[in-house]
Amino acid sequence: MRGGGNFEGMRKKFIHTYQDIISVKNLLLAWKEFIKDKRNKKDVQEFQIRLMDNIFSLHRDLKTKSYCHGKYEAFNINDPKPRNIHKALVRDRLLHHALYRQLYPFFDRTFIPDSFSCRLNKATHKAMARFKLFAYKASKNRTRTIFILKCDIKKFFASVDHGVLVGILGKYINNADILWLLENVISSFNSTSKNVGLPLGNLTSQLLVNIYMNEFDQFVKHKLEVKYYIRYADDFLIIFDNKAYLESLIPTISDFLSSNLKLILHPDKVFIKTLASGVDFLGWVHFPDHRVLRKTTRNRMLKKLSENSSPATLASYRGLLKHGNTHKLAKKIKL
Repeated sequence: MRGGGNFEGMRKKFIHTYQDIISVKNLLLAWKEFIKDKRNKKDVQEFQIRLMDNIFSLHRDLKTKSYCHGKYEAFNINDPKPRNIHKALVRDRLLHHALYRQLYPFFDRTFIPDSFSCRLNKATHKAMARFKLFAYKASKNRTRTIFILKCDIKKFFASVDHGVLVGILGKYINNADILWLLENVISSFNSTSKNVGLPLGNLTSQLLVNIYMNEFDQFVKHKLEVKYYIRYADDFLIIFDNKAYLESLIPTISDFLSSNLKLILHPDKVFIKTLASGVDFLGWVHFPDHRVLRKTTRNRMLKKLSENSSPATLASYRGLLKHGNTHKLAKKIKL
Protein backbone atom coordinates (compact mmCIF):
# COMPACT_ATOMS: atom_id res chain seq x y z
CA MET A 1 0.00 0.00 0.00
CA ARG A 2 1.02 3.59 -0.43
CA GLY A 3 -0.17 7.00 0.65
CA GLY A 4 -2.85 8.74 -1.38
CA GLY A 5 -3.76 12.34 -2.00
CA ASN A 6 -6.64 14.71 -2.51
CA PHE A 7 -7.79 14.00 -6.07
CA GLU A 8 -10.45 16.75 -6.03
CA GLY A 9 -7.79 19.30 -5.21
CA MET A 10 -5.61 18.09 -8.06
CA ARG A 11 -8.14 18.40 -10.90
CA LYS A 12 -6.77 20.25 -13.92
CA LYS A 13 -8.98 22.60 -15.95
CA PHE A 14 -9.63 22.36 -19.68
CA ILE A 15 -8.32 25.58 -21.23
CA HIS A 16 -9.44 25.30 -24.87
CA THR A 17 -12.36 27.42 -26.06
CA TYR A 18 -15.59 26.53 -27.83
CA GLN A 19 -14.16 28.18 -30.95
CA ASP A 20 -11.15 25.83 -30.83
CA ILE A 21 -13.55 22.90 -31.19
CA ILE A 22 -15.99 24.26 -33.79
CA SER A 23 -13.52 26.16 -35.99
CA VAL A 24 -13.43 25.27 -39.68
CA LYS A 25 -9.75 24.42 -39.25
CA ASN A 26 -10.49 21.89 -36.51
CA LEU A 27 -13.38 20.42 -38.51
CA LEU A 28 -11.12 19.99 -41.57
CA LEU A 29 -8.41 18.32 -39.50
CA ALA A 30 -11.06 16.10 -37.92
CA TRP A 31 -12.30 15.16 -41.41
CA LYS A 32 -8.80 14.01 -42.43
CA GLU A 33 -8.71 11.73 -39.38
CA PHE A 34 -12.29 10.55 -39.78
CA ILE A 35 -12.01 9.58 -43.44
CA LYS A 36 -9.16 7.10 -42.96
CA ASP A 37 -10.33 3.63 -44.04
CA LYS A 38 -13.80 5.01 -44.83
CA ARG A 39 -13.34 6.37 -48.37
CA ASN A 40 -15.35 3.54 -49.92
CA LYS A 41 -18.38 4.05 -47.69
CA LYS A 42 -21.38 5.43 -49.58
CA ASP A 43 -22.49 7.88 -46.89
CA VAL A 44 -18.92 9.23 -46.57
CA GLN A 45 -18.62 9.67 -50.34
CA GLU A 46 -21.93 11.54 -50.46
CA PHE A 47 -20.79 13.89 -47.70
CA GLN A 48 -17.45 14.45 -49.42
CA ILE A 49 -19.03 15.51 -52.74
CA ARG A 50 -20.04 18.78 -51.08
CA LEU A 51 -17.41 18.67 -48.33
CA MET A 52 -16.79 22.37 -47.80
CA ASP A 53 -20.49 23.22 -47.99
CA ASN A 54 -21.19 20.54 -45.40
CA ILE A 55 -18.37 21.68 -43.12
CA PHE A 56 -19.42 25.34 -43.32
CA SER A 57 -23.02 24.29 -42.61
CA LEU A 58 -21.95 22.30 -39.55
CA HIS A 59 -19.73 25.17 -38.38
CA ARG A 60 -22.61 27.64 -38.77
CA ASP A 61 -25.01 25.44 -36.77
CA LEU A 62 -22.43 25.03 -34.03
CA LYS A 63 -21.63 28.75 -33.96
CA THR A 64 -25.30 29.71 -33.65
CA LYS A 65 -25.93 26.77 -31.31
CA SER A 66 -28.70 25.50 -33.57
CA TYR A 67 -26.90 22.18 -33.94
CA CYS A 68 -28.88 19.10 -32.97
CA HIS A 69 -27.40 15.61 -33.07
CA GLY A 70 -29.08 13.27 -35.55
CA LYS A 71 -30.48 9.77 -35.14
CA TYR A 72 -28.56 6.50 -35.14
CA GLU A 73 -28.56 3.43 -37.34
CA ALA A 74 -28.51 0.29 -35.20
CA PHE A 75 -26.96 -3.05 -36.15
CA ASN A 76 -25.51 -6.09 -34.37
CA ILE A 77 -22.02 -7.56 -34.42
CA ASN A 78 -20.32 -10.50 -32.70
CA ASP A 79 -17.09 -9.30 -31.07
CA PRO A 80 -16.97 -12.04 -29.79
CA LYS A 81 -20.25 -11.80 -27.90
CA PRO A 82 -23.26 -10.12 -29.54
CA ARG A 83 -23.12 -6.34 -29.35
CA ASN A 84 -25.59 -3.69 -30.45
CA ILE A 85 -23.75 -0.93 -32.34
CA HIS A 86 -25.26 2.49 -33.06
CA LYS A 87 -23.86 4.39 -36.03
CA ALA A 88 -24.38 8.15 -36.22
CA LEU A 89 -24.68 10.23 -39.39
CA VAL A 90 -21.43 11.30 -41.07
CA ARG A 91 -22.09 14.91 -40.02
CA ASP A 92 -22.33 13.90 -36.37
CA ARG A 93 -19.37 11.55 -36.54
CA LEU A 94 -17.29 14.40 -37.94
CA LEU A 95 -18.24 16.44 -34.89
CA HIS A 96 -17.29 13.52 -32.64
CA HIS A 97 -13.80 13.59 -34.16
CA ALA A 98 -13.59 17.37 -33.76
CA LEU A 99 -14.48 17.05 -30.08
CA TYR A 100 -12.12 14.13 -29.59
CA ARG A 101 -9.17 16.01 -31.15
CA GLN A 102 -9.43 18.74 -28.53
CA LEU A 103 -10.60 16.76 -25.51
CA TYR A 104 -8.51 13.59 -25.66
CA PRO A 105 -5.02 15.11 -25.15
CA PHE A 106 -6.24 16.97 -22.07
CA PHE A 107 -8.20 14.16 -20.44
CA ASP A 108 -5.62 11.50 -21.21
CA ARG A 109 -3.20 13.37 -18.94
CA THR A 110 -5.69 13.08 -16.07
CA PHE A 111 -5.96 9.29 -16.32
CA ILE A 112 -3.91 6.89 -14.22
CA PRO A 113 -1.10 5.02 -16.02
CA ASP A 114 -2.81 1.67 -15.43
CA SER A 115 -6.00 2.39 -17.37
CA PHE A 116 -5.42 0.79 -20.77
CA SER A 117 -8.61 0.82 -22.86
CA CYS A 118 -9.01 3.18 -25.86
CA ARG A 119 -5.84 5.17 -25.21
CA LEU A 120 -2.94 5.98 -27.51
CA ASN A 121 0.13 3.81 -26.96
CA LYS A 122 -1.90 1.52 -24.72
CA ALA A 123 -3.38 -1.81 -25.73
CA THR A 124 -4.29 -5.25 -24.41
CA HIS A 125 -0.71 -6.54 -24.72
CA LYS A 126 0.56 -3.61 -22.64
CA ALA A 127 -2.12 -4.25 -20.02
CA MET A 128 -1.04 -7.90 -19.89
CA ALA A 129 2.62 -6.93 -19.56
CA ARG A 130 1.69 -4.63 -16.68
CA PHE A 131 -0.27 -7.44 -15.05
CA LYS A 132 2.79 -9.71 -15.32
CA LEU A 133 5.02 -7.06 -13.76
CA PHE A 134 2.57 -6.35 -10.93
CA ALA A 135 2.20 -10.07 -10.22
CA TYR A 136 5.96 -10.44 -10.05
CA LYS A 137 6.32 -7.53 -7.63
CA ALA A 138 3.34 -8.45 -5.44
CA SER A 139 4.61 -12.04 -5.10
CA LYS A 140 8.08 -10.78 -4.11
CA ASN A 141 9.68 -12.43 -7.15
CA ARG A 142 7.28 -15.42 -6.93
CA THR A 143 8.20 -16.24 -3.36
CA ARG A 144 4.69 -15.83 -1.91
CA THR A 145 1.13 -16.63 -2.93
CA ILE A 146 -0.84 -13.76 -4.41
CA PHE A 147 -4.56 -13.35 -4.97
CA ILE A 148 -6.34 -11.47 -7.72
CA LEU A 149 -9.69 -9.77 -7.24
CA LYS A 150 -11.25 -9.51 -10.70
CA CYS A 151 -14.51 -7.69 -11.44
CA ASP A 152 -16.47 -6.23 -14.27
CA ILE A 153 -19.47 -3.94 -14.51
CA LYS A 154 -22.90 -5.07 -15.58
CA LYS A 155 -24.05 -3.55 -18.90
CA PHE A 156 -21.33 -0.91 -18.75
CA PHE A 157 -22.04 1.37 -21.73
CA ALA A 158 -25.80 0.96 -21.32
CA SER A 159 -25.61 2.05 -17.65
CA VAL A 160 -23.67 5.34 -17.88
CA ASP A 161 -25.84 8.03 -16.28
CA HIS A 162 -25.98 11.23 -18.36
CA GLY A 163 -26.43 13.53 -15.39
CA VAL A 164 -23.50 12.02 -13.51
CA LEU A 165 -21.32 12.19 -16.63
CA VAL A 166 -22.13 15.85 -17.32
CA GLY A 167 -21.45 16.60 -13.65
CA ILE A 168 -18.00 15.01 -13.92
CA LEU A 169 -17.25 16.94 -17.13
CA GLY A 170 -18.27 20.15 -15.38
CA LYS A 171 -15.53 19.62 -12.79
CA TYR A 172 -12.94 19.99 -15.56
CA ILE A 173 -14.68 22.28 -18.07
CA ASN A 174 -15.87 25.76 -17.11
CA ASN A 175 -17.01 26.75 -20.61
CA ALA A 176 -20.83 26.66 -20.82
CA ASP A 177 -20.86 26.36 -24.62
CA ILE A 178 -18.58 23.31 -24.61
CA LEU A 179 -20.73 21.69 -21.92
CA TRP A 180 -23.84 22.46 -24.00
CA LEU A 181 -22.30 20.71 -26.98
CA LEU A 182 -21.20 17.70 -24.94
CA GLU A 183 -24.69 17.43 -23.43
CA ASN A 184 -26.11 17.53 -26.95
CA VAL A 185 -23.96 14.56 -27.97
CA ILE A 186 -24.50 12.64 -24.72
CA SER A 187 -28.29 13.09 -24.73
CA SER A 188 -28.55 11.96 -28.38
CA PHE A 189 -28.75 8.36 -27.20
CA ASN A 190 -30.67 6.47 -24.53
CA SER A 191 -30.41 2.77 -23.75
CA THR A 192 -32.84 1.06 -21.39
CA SER A 193 -34.21 4.29 -19.93
CA LYS A 194 -34.10 8.04 -20.55
CA ASN A 195 -30.82 9.85 -19.78
CA VAL A 196 -28.90 6.59 -19.41
CA GLY A 197 -26.43 4.90 -21.75
CA LEU A 198 -23.80 5.70 -24.37
CA PRO A 199 -23.70 4.23 -27.90
CA LEU A 200 -20.93 1.71 -28.58
CA GLY A 201 -20.32 3.15 -32.05
CA ASN A 202 -19.32 6.70 -31.09
CA LEU A 203 -15.67 7.77 -30.90
CA THR A 204 -16.68 10.17 -28.14
CA SER A 205 -18.14 7.27 -26.12
CA GLN A 206 -14.70 5.67 -25.85
CA LEU A 207 -13.33 8.83 -24.26
CA LEU A 208 -16.40 9.59 -22.15
CA VAL A 209 -16.46 6.16 -20.47
CA ASN A 210 -12.79 6.61 -19.53
CA ILE A 211 -13.59 10.03 -18.04
CA TYR A 212 -16.49 8.40 -16.17
CA MET A 213 -14.42 5.49 -14.86
CA ASN A 214 -11.48 7.75 -14.01
CA GLU A 215 -13.52 8.74 -10.96
CA PHE A 216 -13.34 5.12 -9.85
CA ASP A 217 -9.66 4.78 -10.78
CA GLN A 218 -8.79 7.79 -8.65
CA PHE A 219 -10.87 6.43 -5.77
CA VAL A 220 -9.01 3.12 -5.90
CA LYS A 221 -5.58 4.77 -6.08
CA HIS A 222 -6.05 7.75 -3.71
CA LYS A 223 -8.73 6.64 -1.24
CA LEU A 224 -8.22 2.89 -1.07
CA GLU A 225 -4.49 3.38 -1.73
CA VAL A 226 -4.28 0.25 -3.87
CA LYS A 227 -0.89 -0.25 -5.46
CA TYR A 228 -1.49 -3.08 -7.93
CA TYR A 229 -4.64 -2.14 -9.88
CA ILE A 230 -5.31 -2.42 -13.63
CA ARG A 231 -8.42 -1.47 -15.61
CA TYR A 232 -9.34 -2.21 -19.22
CA ALA A 233 -12.78 -0.69 -20.00
CA ASP A 234 -15.14 -2.23 -17.42
CA ASP A 235 -12.80 -5.12 -16.63
CA PHE A 236 -10.52 -4.46 -13.65
CA LEU A 237 -8.38 -6.36 -11.18
CA ILE A 238 -6.49 -5.83 -7.94
CA ILE A 239 -3.50 -7.93 -6.86
CA PHE A 240 -2.58 -8.50 -3.22
CA ASP A 241 -1.10 -11.19 -0.98
CA ASN A 242 -4.01 -11.25 1.46
CA LYS A 243 -7.34 -12.77 0.38
CA ALA A 244 -9.28 -11.40 3.35
CA TYR A 245 -8.22 -7.86 2.47
CA LEU A 246 -9.44 -8.28 -1.11
CA GLU A 247 -12.74 -9.68 0.17
CA SER A 248 -13.13 -6.59 2.35
CA LEU A 249 -12.72 -4.33 -0.71
CA ILE A 250 -15.70 -5.76 -2.61
CA PRO A 251 -18.51 -4.00 -0.67
CA THR A 252 -16.50 -0.75 -0.61
CA ILE A 253 -15.98 -0.88 -4.38
CA SER A 254 -19.61 -1.81 -4.96
CA ASP A 255 -20.86 1.06 -2.78
CA PHE A 256 -18.69 3.62 -4.59
CA LEU A 257 -19.77 2.47 -8.05
CA SER A 258 -23.43 2.45 -7.05
CA SER A 259 -23.46 5.73 -5.11
CA ASN A 260 -21.15 7.82 -7.28
CA LEU A 261 -21.52 6.37 -10.78
CA LYS A 262 -24.81 4.43 -10.64
CA LEU A 263 -23.03 1.30 -11.84
CA ILE A 264 -23.42 -2.27 -10.61
CA LEU A 265 -20.78 -4.99 -10.38
CA HIS A 266 -21.71 -8.01 -12.49
CA PRO A 267 -22.71 -10.58 -9.83
CA ASP A 268 -21.42 -13.52 -11.90
CA LYS A 269 -18.08 -11.91 -12.73
CA VAL A 270 -16.61 -11.04 -9.33
CA PHE A 271 -14.09 -13.53 -8.03
CA ILE A 272 -10.84 -13.92 -6.12
CA LYS A 273 -8.33 -16.49 -7.37
CA THR A 274 -4.69 -17.31 -6.87
CA LEU A 275 -2.49 -16.62 -9.87
CA ALA A 276 -1.26 -20.23 -9.67
CA SER A 277 -4.80 -21.44 -10.44
CA GLY A 278 -5.00 -19.30 -13.60
CA VAL A 279 -6.64 -15.88 -14.01
CA ASP A 280 -8.72 -15.12 -17.11
CA PHE A 281 -7.96 -11.57 -18.27
CA LEU A 282 -8.24 -10.00 -21.74
CA GLY A 283 -8.64 -13.23 -23.67
CA TRP A 284 -5.77 -15.07 -21.97
CA VAL A 285 -5.46 -17.28 -18.90
CA HIS A 286 -2.50 -16.03 -16.85
CA PHE A 287 -0.22 -18.13 -14.63
CA PRO A 288 2.90 -17.13 -12.65
CA ASP A 289 5.34 -17.92 -15.46
CA HIS A 290 3.26 -18.12 -18.63
CA ARG A 291 -0.10 -17.40 -20.24
CA VAL A 292 -2.28 -19.41 -22.63
CA LEU A 293 -5.13 -18.43 -24.89
CA ARG A 294 -8.59 -18.65 -23.38
CA LYS A 295 -10.40 -21.63 -24.93
CA THR A 296 -13.14 -19.45 -26.44
CA THR A 297 -10.51 -17.10 -27.92
CA ARG A 298 -8.66 -20.07 -29.42
CA ASN A 299 -11.84 -21.56 -30.92
CA ARG A 300 -12.91 -18.21 -32.35
CA MET A 301 -9.51 -17.76 -33.97
CA LEU A 302 -9.60 -21.24 -35.53
CA LYS A 303 -13.10 -20.60 -36.87
CA LYS A 304 -12.13 -17.28 -38.43
CA LEU A 305 -9.02 -18.79 -40.00
CA SER A 306 -11.14 -21.54 -41.56
CA GLU A 307 -13.32 -18.83 -43.12
CA ASN A 308 -10.54 -16.45 -44.08
CA SER A 309 -6.84 -17.33 -44.23
CA SER A 310 -5.69 -14.24 -46.11
CA PRO A 311 -2.14 -12.94 -45.48
CA ALA A 312 -3.58 -10.02 -43.49
CA THR A 313 -5.62 -12.33 -41.24
CA LEU A 314 -2.65 -14.65 -40.72
CA ALA A 315 -0.42 -11.68 -39.84
CA SER A 316 -3.00 -10.43 -37.34
CA TYR A 317 -3.16 -13.76 -35.51
CA ARG A 318 0.60 -14.19 -35.69
CA GLY A 319 0.85 -10.90 -33.81
CA LEU A 320 -1.71 -12.09 -31.26
CA LEU A 321 -0.02 -15.42 -30.56
CA LYS A 322 3.40 -13.92 -29.90
CA HIS A 323 2.09 -12.55 -26.60
CA GLY A 324 1.71 -15.97 -24.98
CA ASN A 325 2.80 -19.59 -24.84
CA THR A 326 1.29 -20.69 -28.13
CA HIS A 327 4.10 -22.53 -29.96
CA LYS A 328 2.10 -25.75 -30.40
CA LEU A 329 -1.00 -23.87 -31.55
CA ALA A 330 0.99 -21.72 -33.99
CA LYS A 331 2.63 -24.85 -35.40
CA LYS A 332 -0.72 -26.59 -35.73
CA ILE A 333 -2.21 -23.81 -37.84
CA LYS A 334 1.11 -23.10 -39.61
CA LEU A 335 1.49 -19.52 -38.45
